[in-house]
Amino acid sequence: MIDSSPAAAPRQGLWPRARRAAEQTPDSRNRVVDFLRALSILAVISGHWLLAAPWVDERGLALENLLQTEPWARWLTWCFQVMPVFFLVGGYANGVSWQAAMRDKKSYGEWLAGRLQRLIGPVLPLVVTWALLGFIAGRLGVAPEIVRVGSQVALVPIWFLAVYIGVVLLVPVTCFVWQRLGFHSFWLLALAALIDDALFFGADLEALGWLNYGFIWLAVHQLGYAWHGGQFSGALRTSIFGLGGLALLIGLVTVGPYPVSMVSVPGEAISNSLPPKLPMLVLGIVQSALLLALEGPLRRWLRRPVPWTATILLNGMIMTIYLWHITAAAVVLGVALIAGNLGLGLTPGSGSWWAARPAWLVAYLLALVALVPLVGRLERGRTGAAAVSAWRQASGALVVCVGLALLALGGVGGAGWLDLRLSAVLLPFSGAWLAGLLPPFPRARAT
Repeated sequence: MIDSSPAAAPRQGLWPRARRAAEQTPDSRNRVVDFLRALSILAVISGHWLLAAPWVDERGLALENLLQTEPWARWLTWCFQVMPVFFLVGGYANGVSWQAAMRDKKSYGEWLAGRLQRLIGPVLPLVVTWALLGFIAGRLGVAPEIVRVGSQVALVPIWFLAVYIGVVLLVPVTCFVWQRLGFHSFWLLALAALIDDALFFGADLEALGWLNYGFIWLAVHQLGYAWHGGQFSGALRTSIFGLGGLALLIGLVTVGPYPVSMVSVPGEAISNSLPPKLPMLVLGIVQSALLLALEGPLRRWLRRPVPWTATILLNGMIMTIYLWHITAAAVVLGVALIAGNLGLGLTPGSGSWWAARPAWLVAYLLALVALVPLVGRLERGRTGAAAVSAWRQASGALVVCVGLALLALGGVGGAGWLDLRLSAVLLPFSGAWLAGLLPPFPRARAT
């Protein structure tokens, strides 16, 4: 076994430990699953850092978005919006894990406990950090709106966890449906998403649009089961499936009522991602099919020591990188402000602004590299979690999902006590305690 304890890190270093793990990888493991997960996280980070356009003018600091100033950049979101790949990989991994649990006669609660520890444990320190920052900012007289916007931007990544945890809770059901209906289960969910969009646009029932968080992401998750089941085994057939999806996607955004961008653009009335709409599902088809058409060459390439070791290394800290990459950018922005608005006087989209982008990206990366060792150990989660029933785990996880969704939508800042939205901040911790992921409250001793 590899000694992955904190004490082992200084002796070995990250790369040697990852290389040792790579050497112990069994031949049966599908390395493409891990590679696509790592590739996706790099795309997410690059996209967020590239599209962020903070600058200072006569009005002060403005947190602009490149998609507002450069409409052509909205086409880039077709590459950088890779949440569908996360759900595809999640479907594959969850299917393998659940089937192994069934073979080993593990209960739903036993299977779920490990999943929730890895998903919920790392996000709680991020919430604490931004709650403390919000409280300090309030004491310093920073306007609640600035705290709200700044924290909401930093906490945007947690929306994925709010949805993905819900998908994980349903794995026994979705896996059972896949075994009974196969690919038909995907098309049924796709049809539900289409009907939901029709009601959203045609019947002006916008509230129903939120149902597509379930229909669309569960559908993409089913594609992961399809991958594991060998449905994407033919490169030619898979490529045709992906190219057909691409043609449909182009039609939806050029002829249909959908915008080009696959992420929300401030000021636009319609978003393909908030809540998700049919183009997001079709993008999932395109990305899944075109990437999996390359599965054969990728498998052979990942047999090489260096790319596979790098993949192991990234996957070992993937939650840390994902959750903290915007916070790292916020640290760099804060340093630039303190240094007299260093580099913040360039108009977003100008030639000089683009010329300065590499320097900003390097600064963001260095800040993230500095943060990873500080918070990376949290990714392994707290060991020795309380043994609680499956219904408590599921109920607690749902409470966590609600809290994370509220924080992703509105940040931590508020006008209430402590200048925080305390209900939103406390919900993830309440849910984690209910799910047995936090120490129980101490009992009073009998006298």
